[in-house]
Amino acid sequence: MTPDRGPDAVYNRIALLRAEQGVTRRELADALGVHYQTVGYLERGEYNPSLNLALRIAEFFGLPVEVVFSTRPFPRISDVAREAPGEPPAAVG
Repeated sequence: MTPDRGPDAVYNRIALLRAEQGVTRRELADALGVHYQTVGYLERGEYNPSLNLALRIAEFFGLPVEVVFSTRPFPRISDVAREAPGEPPAAVG
């Protein structure tokens, strides 16, 4: 379960997208013109990107910004994989 990071938290899928596309932190940082540690801070939620940076990251991956970033935690891949296609998610509680 993802801890609540507060009302200003921005969640992202940067690490997942990097892994899928075989991109290192340094490669992404170089493409964006930021320090490679900035990518790590973003991935861990220790730093919220500016709108400009968020848009550039989404563009780098060729995805809409809302697929990369959210104000709510993304579901874990393992949770999504357990749900049967065409069926609503199981109730939690």
